[in-house]
Amino acid sequence: MSRRHELALHRQKLSEAREVMNSMKSLAFMESRKLAQFLESQREVVTTLQAVAADFLRFHTPPEPPDFTGRRVYLLLGSERGFCGGFNEALIDRLDQQPDAEQAGLISCGHKLSTLLEEDPRLLHQVEGVTVLDEVSTLLIRVTTLLAELTQQQGPLHLQVIYHDEAQKELQVQQLLPPFLAQPARADKPRSGVAPELHLEPRQFFSELVDHYLFALLHEVIYISLMSEYRQRTQHLDGAVRYLEERLEEMRRRDNQLRQEEITEEIEVLLLNAAGTEPPAEG
Repeated sequence: MSRRHELALHRQKLSEAREVMNSMKSLAFMESRKLAQFLESQREVVTTLQAVAADFLRFHTPPEPPDFTGRRVYLLLGSERGFCGGFNEALIDRLDQQPDAEQAGLISCGHKLSTLLEEDPRLLHQVEGVTVLDEVSTLLIRVTTLLAELTQQQGPLHLQVIYHDEAQKELQVQQLLPPFLAQPARADKPRSGVAPELHLEPRQFFSELVDHYLFALLHEVIYISLMSEYRQRTQHLDGAVRYLEERLEEMRRRDNQLRQEEITEEIEVLLLNAAGTEPPAEG
């Protein structure tokens, strides 16, 4: 096989890889644009529920006070696919900075993250992640079902989620269970204004409020994590595509050089052949 032929095959493979990466980059960009609209609405839902909880807890003690002795568990929101740099490794590094990380149980979300943690003795469960926005609802069902099973098996959980938040420029550690720790009820807290009018018994109201809040908050953090993953993947793939384009340009120049060498060799052969067939000069 000639050097030019080998070079052509290599260029074809690199070109195909570049097209695949360009397609992945375009998909990530389009999904991030679509996700931005959902994320804004979800943030408003969470903010509203937090305000409702704060108003309720100004006048009512939670039916079941937060149990801080429950099993500590971390939910790590990683990526299902690769090509997003150190997205998953950063989550593990952030986990290791937590003071109670050695004794806590772990739930990993996303195939790539789960692969990194599969030998970790703290790992309780692995959850399949998502690649596009339409799969978020399925992921929520998986996570909430798993949390319900863990609560039934091990009692109340002290659950925190670790996830990327590109808008904050750093990873976040968010408390999920017990909820509403930012608005603890206190018997000596001044109560001003008018108590909210409830159409349900306070215990039932608070229980349903917690369910709605956890579902909304999980929605929000998954959206934020997915948005961060898309942006990191876009940046990572953009750099990879630029590198491939530079390599293809180098190979194009090399191909031209080899072609010129071949033409020169062909001309030399023709000249040698012509010189060898010339009739001898007359004496």
